[in-house]
Amino acid sequence: MLGIRVTIVRYISDEPQPGIVECKLEDAHGRQWLFVEKTAIVSAKHLDANTSYPQRGVIAAEIVGRNVDATGRETVRVDTERPWHVESVDGITQFEVLAESLVEM
Repeated sequence: MLGIRVTIVRYISDEPQPGIVECKLEDAHGRQWLFVEKTAIVSAKHLDANTSYPQRGVIAAEIVGRNVDATGRETVRVDTERPWHVESVDGITQFEVLAESLVEM
């Protein structure tokens, strides 16, 4: 399974369990997207209000396209709807990211 690197910027709440965090994703165009998600969806670490932030995280995604931009960088269009129905706080699930933002999960 593939994932997109994100930065977990803060802990929001203990409810629902195991807790909720805010994450930031920077796309290939420099735009930052925010996600509010369960800790277990974005990290294998135990995260809580006492954890030091920022932390590294990953959101699982499916590749829906590849491209090379005008500067020669490989970009990848990903969809976070699968496998865990993750969307940004704006309700967006497709993002164009740099290929180096992808990790094997």
